[in-house]
Amino acid sequence: MARGQQKIQSQAKAAEKLSKMKKQQGHSATDQKKAAQKALVHICVICKAQMPDPKTYKQHFENKHPKNDLPEDLKTI
Repeated sequence: MARGQQKIQSQAKAAEKLSKMKKQQGHSATDQKKAAQKALVHICVICKAQMPDPKTYKQHFENKHPKNDLPEDLKTI
């Protein structure tokens, strides 16, 4: 059974290990993918590509689909 300084050191080591495990739990790959997917709100009507904002969507549409007419929601941007 540990006593004195050895006990304090082992408790500190265990607490540090526990805090590292908690930090890693909050940043899993699936959580990051879900958060990134929520940010992609604009979907191209032709190719179904997903974009985060209307400006990027407009640039995508002008570059990838130049022969098609611009959708109504992009004409004001």
